Amino acid sequence: MKKLTAFILATMIVLSLAACGNEANMAGNTEPPQNGTEAPRTEAPADTNNENDAPGEPTDSAGEPDTPPEDVPSEPEQEPTGGKILVAYFSATNNTEGIAQKLSDGLGADLYEITPAEPYTDADLNYGDSKSRTSVEMDDPSARPEISGAVENMEQYDVVFIGYPIWWGEAPRIMSTFIESYDFSGKTLVAFCTSGSSGFGSSDSALRAAASGATWLDGHRFSAGASADDVMDWANGLGIS
Repeated sequence: MKKLTAFILATMIVLSLAACGNEANMAGNTEPPQNGTEAPRTEAPADTNNENDAPGEPTDSAGEPDTPPEDVPSEPEQEPTGGKILVAYFSATNNTEGIAQKLSDGLGADLYEITPAEPYTDADLNYGDSKSRTSVEMDDPSARPEISGAVENMEQYDVVFIGYPIWWGEAPRIMSTFIESYDFSGKTLVAFCTSGSSGFGSSDSALRAAASGATWLDGHRFSAGASADDVMDWANGLGIS
């Protein structure tokens, strides 16, 4: 009987010790499983409404909104400017000079006098003398009297008025010298003349041929006493601004 009681006590002590050991193992086992895989981890979702970004807009690598570049304002177009006008004239007796001056004043144009290197004397202008200088020059289509001086910066002018007296129904040969001295390509040329009785006719035909690259408008003949209103009525009717 004593042996049985001792065996039961021993058995109960062993069972009690075993239970205590299992509880201790369960309480201290904080290491992850050692089966070669890690336990799955969960992360908090990313903040999709970051206060630094505009909602719903994609961001570049620097975290700033990827906004399209601002439109660069284009430079304003330059308003077309009116071309400069030149009134060039030859006047042996000052009749053509008066018309040229009125035309220049009315248009606000520059004025240039075509001055012969050798001035014409009264004897040179004696049309009744077949041997006078003017008679000889006008009898020779190839004559080119020399001009003193030149127009500065002819390229700046878009429109050139060309004035002269009528000699033997034509423009004096010195006008051919003038026309052949410059490149009038792309310019607008307008001839005007003075005479006591002769009309304009084809007095500018030789000039047109020498400056075929220009745009020629119809010319006009004035009397020496033409008024400024007469001159400007004609000029304004040409459509030149």
